[in-house]
Amino acid sequence: MARIIAIANQKGGVGKTTTAVNLAACIAQLGKRVLLVDIDPQGNATSGTGINKEQCKYSVYDILINSVKAEYVILRTKIPTLQIIPSRIELAGAEVELVSMMAREQKLKNALRAVSELYDYIFIDCPPSLGLITLNALNAADTLLVPIQCEYFALEGLSQLMNTVRIVRQNLNPELEVEGVVMTMYDARTKLSGQVVDEVKKFFGNKVYDTIIPRSVRLGEAPSFGLPITLYDPRCAGAKAYKSLADEVVNGHETGKEA
Repeated sequence: MARIIAIANQKGGVGKTTTAVNLAACIAQLGKRVLLVDIDPQGNATSGTGINKEQCKYSVYDILINSVKAEYVILRTKIPTLQIIPSRIELAGAEVELVSMMAREQKLKNALRAVSELYDYIFIDCPPSLGLITLNALNAADTLLVPIQCEYFALEGLSQLMNTVRIVRQNLNPELEVEGVVMTMYDARTKLSGQVVDEVKKFFGNKVYDTIIPRSVRLGEAPSFGLPITLYDPRCAGAKAYKSLADEVVNGHETGKEA
């Protein structure tokens, strides 16, 4: 049975999709069977793994709105043990369409339950909002992984995210836990980055991963080539950081320890 991890932060530009794509790829390259689920209407995780969105017969929209089974939507990527459920722009209208549906918060959970035995890990790349689509992800997930950018407004909105987690626990998914917090876009040249890391550690304690993702031009370039960083430039600092994060996530689960 797969461990399902939602990657979410309603603040945009924090490296959420970069983390989803590259963490999923690195864990797949460790020999784990991984499914990446793109539920962001922008579909950046989809294109970031080399999938042409316009050529997809189905997308996650069809799972949520048209009740298409996940097995018919899943696509292969360039990494043999990494597969993806793609997203396209029509997902932007799903928030409105879901409102009138029965069991609207259960759609993604039910779809993933049908395929979870085929994978070791399922990562869900959430949109930068706390609407019904993200709610579906939090209801389906075992844990929540939060990327936080090393910048001045890093903690802005986190209380809202954690309040949403509490509401989901109370009403939908009592087992939901915080998987961990990963600091992204770290700039060693600035004192501010270090100060932000210290503040986040005060907020989340031992949930903050030891691995910190640096600012990296190569991480920014890789999606335009449709490649995870480990295929685009496996020797760059960004690739090494995501490999280290993958080790932390996998080893934390296999030893039964919290991240």
